[in-house]
Amino acid sequence: MKTFLKRGYTFLIFFFLYAPILVLIIYSFNDSKSRAHWTGFTLKWYKALFNDQYILNALYNTISIAVFSALIATVIGTMAAIGIHAMKKFPKLIVMNITYLPVLNPDIVTGISMMLLFIFIKLPLGYLSLLLAHITFNIPYVILSVLPKLKQLNKYTLEAALDLGATPFYAYRKVVLPQIKSGIFTGFLLAFTLSIDDFVISFFNTGSGVSNVAITIYSMARRGINPEINALLTIMFIGVLILLLIINKRMTETDLFNK
Repeated sequence: MKTFLKRGYTFLIFFFLYAPILVLIIYSFNDSKSRAHWTGFTLKWYKALFNDQYILNALYNTISIAVFSALIATVIGTMAAIGIHAMKKFPKLIVMNITYLPVLNPDIVTGISMMLLFIFIKLPLGYLSLLLAHITFNIPYVILSVLPKLKQLNKYTLEAALDLGATPFYAYRKVVLPQIKSGIFTGFLLAFTLSIDDFVISFFNTGSGVSNVAITIYSMARRGINPEINALLTIMFIGVLILLLIINKRMTETDLFNK
């Protein structure tokens, strides 16, 4: 009985998580614009998607900002995590509390405050402001992904490398970074995913003519979601799924090689 309840509970969790995505994928092939009934299989929404310059521009902005912000945030966040890890207990506690604030802070507060900052420094709202906003809110997540790996390190390994004549930069590059690369990669993926997913901060920090997929969908919601969006989200979901499978395979092969 307990086994049945556990399996049933697990099934319900996965059902409510993935059933909406499954419905979205199915209706991306629906011949009708209506989501109320199925009228037949078609690929016309996928063809229309690749001819819709407005949606393609939004997709380009989404992917480019996600990649650039994740890369920059990963570099800054990794360096910050190494610096925080080397701090003494009290300063480290203060800095960690400051790091947690953007994570716990409501998105609307972060979005509006960053918008006001950009206006104050007279930075035009557009692609650059959107990129800077995404880098800023991604950095704490990278720090929190890298720090646990740093805590697992044997501190004497770095000291041994320095005693053997390695420069601090070389020692960190050859000794520390290879051991924390899984945390760095996790931070990058988290930053990339959060950037693609973000709406509130993006909404307040973008300008005319620059929008991502989330803002585009929001603007369409008032007059009805275009079925092309179902096709776009299906492609994005499958793309992320394939990426995760490749990453998991490579990480598994790396772990086996290290053993």
